[in-house]
Amino acid sequence: MKIVFVIDQVYLHGGIERVLSIKANYFAEQANYQVHIITTEQKDNAPCYEFSDKIIFQDLRVNYNRQKSYFHPVNLLKLPKHINKTRSAIKKINPDVVVVCSHSMDTYFVPFINRKTPKVKEFHYSKFIEENKRNSPSLFKKLFFKYTDYVEKKYDRLVILNKDESNYYKSNNTVVIPNPLTFYPDTVSKLTNNIVITAGRIAHVKGYDILIDVWKIVNETEKKWELHIYGDGDPNYVHKLQHKINEYGLQDSLILKGATATIKEKMLNSSIFVMTSHNECFPLVLLEAQACGLPIVSFDCPYGPRNIISEDNGVLIPHYDNETFADRLVHLMNAKEELKKMGEQARKDSSKYELEAVMNQWKNMFQKL
Repeated sequence: MKIVFVIDQVYLHGGIERVLSIKANYFAEQANYQVHIITTEQKDNAPCYEFSDKIIFQDLRVNYNRQKSYFHPVNLLKLPKHINKTRSAIKKINPDVVVVCSHSMDTYFVPFINRKTPKVKEFHYSKFIEENKRNSPSLFKKLFFKYTDYVEKKYDRLVILNKDESNYYKSNNTVVIPNPLTFYPDTVSKLTNNIVITAGRIAHVKGYDILIDVWKIVNETEKKWELHIYGDGDPNYVHKLQHKINEYGLQDSLILKGATATIKEKMLNSSIFVMTSHNECFPLVLLEAQACGLPIVSFDCPYGPRNIISEDNGVLIPHYDNETFADRLVHLMNAKEELKKMGEQARKDSSKYELEAVMNQWKNMFQKL
């Protein structure tokens, strides 16, 4: 079976790129599978994650101006070339299925080219973010949403990450396939270090400014604990976070650690994972934390965490209730037996997302198509 994955690039660190590397590597190492990855703006950069040397890469060199909207005239002028190059590449490969991974320009035209080839679109974000704009759209947005709904119906399958997301789609071609675990370590955290950890892209949507407010409350009583934040992002936003940390006098206990290539080891050295996002879809980092045996304290934001966290393996906090978040965090810091039981259950629950179990769902879908 020939599979083509379509994505904008694979040289920048991100969840979509990371999950693609896992899926593509899995299929590349399977008998009777041939994997191609078509990019539009790799720009001769090396992939940021490890990819099997059996995977065939092709960059179309469309190179959109990412400082502007895809629908800006500067980028729209590149669209015909993009469509023609994609059509030619798919025709030459003659795949059994095409999977569009990132939410870029490919999304809007792939269903209408190479018609005989089944097409799959992955969604790695929550459509909750469109809710307000859909309820009171401008004329442009109204037309845009009408078109996107039409496009989605033309895909053979829409892969969404949790069952709650299906409520946002007007087509009946959705299928729920969660992200697979990137690792399942042989050991788990001993939960003895006074370290709370979180990790992800340093961006407003992750709510790290709120987490600083929560930690200010925690730090009033728990002076021996530290909060480590791993990830990188917009330097201006990072600067604002550091300024807020300094303003609160938390620089000794709340540390922006930057990006790391060894997040598994960092998790195994911690005792609690926290998340204060404004919205999520199916955060892979929560599965990784559970695989390391970490209990999770998270806001019940739309809609990912509630599909991963239960009362047996962590704590869901009403959205934006900072006081309750801090209170439950302090409670777990001082309830070692409860922390241990949650960690054991988290590890057990994470096994549902081991690679083989999730990839079998992809195999079954491809075979049906």
